[in-house]
Amino acid sequence: MTATIDGAALLNEVEAFHRRFNVFPREAAYVAVALWDAHAHLIECFETTPRIAFLSPEPGSGKSRALEIVELLTPRPVATVSASANALYRLVDSAEGLPTVLFDEVDTIFGPRAGADEALRGFLNAGYRRIGGALRCVGEGSNQNAQVFDSYCAVAMAGLGSLPNTVLTRAVIVRMRKRAPNEKVEPYRQRTHEKQGHALRERLAKWADTVRDRVANAWPEMPEGVTDRPADVWEPLLAVADAAGGDWPARARAACVELISAAHDNDESSIGIRLLTDLRDKVFCGADRMPTAAIIECLLRMDDGPWGDLDDKPINSRTLGRLLGQYVTHANKPIKSRGIRTPSGFPKGYYAEDLADAWVRYCPPPPGESATSATSATPQVSGGESVADSATAIRHTSAETATQPVLAG
Repeated sequence: MTATIDGAALLNEVEAFHRRFNVFPREAAYVAVALWDAHAHLIECFETTPRIAFLSPEPGSGKSRALEIVELLTPRPVATVSASANALYRLVDSAEGLPTVLFDEVDTIFGPRAGADEALRGFLNAGYRRIGGALRCVGEGSNQNAQVFDSYCAVAMAGLGSLPNTVLTRAVIVRMRKRAPNEKVEPYRQRTHEKQGHALRERLAKWADTVRDRVANAWPEMPEGVTDRPADVWEPLLAVADAAGGDWPARARAACVELISAAHDNDESSIGIRLLTDLRDKVFCGADRMPTAAIIECLLRMDDGPWGDLDDKPINSRTLGRLLGQYVTHANKPIKSRGIRTPSGFPKGYYAEDLADAWVRYCPPPPGESATSATSATPQVSGGESVADSATAIRHTSAETATQPVLAG
């Protein structure tokens, strides 16, 4: 009779093994990485396989070490710092079983000096889904035939800076940082710790065999507000957590929400979304209209914003109009500045009602609110005075001037 394997206890051991050699910036990262290791043993059960990316702004932050520990715990690992897309397609399509591909120094592939490697990016993007693949010609000279190569496999990456948005949105992102003087880890010695890691890997493989059918038929419940691509990314990890039991289902969902939120906080891929979010949360704050000049001044006063240095110059009314013009109003018309009637004149500005639809569609939920209640956070325009927050003198004064009714003379 086969002894029952306690999945929760096993994942606890996997998490503890990572903690010995890495200091992750968030507790949620330990949960995600342990679940990712386990999911690689069950990859045939899922429709998608999330990438995991260890990224940092500076070298010496533990990224490569994290990748080394993942290598010990995952099935058929193949580590590389340089590979062609064609080689990877053939590797995945081989008869030896799906590999776990580990890319170190991935920034050299996608970094600003490397140029766009569209074929490799295509491999990473297509292989995220089971139905992904690539059509390649096989043969020599004129004697070639078209053949579809599979690309579905687990991929872990480590690198400096960031990655293309198409890759990031398919990944669980762990933002690494240098250890502080008081943060200690155990020195890693391959000849000693490799055996320990492989022993854990064998136990993960045996546990995976016992839950394969359950995981393949699972429909894990998503945390509130997690939909679309983030749900695709986290579904395999939540299915693994549910199969393990114990406190892992709750920990996994808390980690899911935290890491998705952190990814939004660090997402520099869309300056437009950052602008919309700052307008909603730090400029309008309940006002129903704002003059363009007041908006610009508020944006430039933000110490943590990018608005003082967009393409080497501060944001101006022309740039503001161009960025907002990418989005549309509830009437499906481009967002544009309009005249705002005030006692002192008729300056150009923007109305909250024109921005409301874009706020709901593109911005993350307001702080402290779930995605399902985001709509209620959108200003309800009534045409009267609506300055709800005067946290800064400039916003209060400008909004009050813009919305004060004009008295008939």
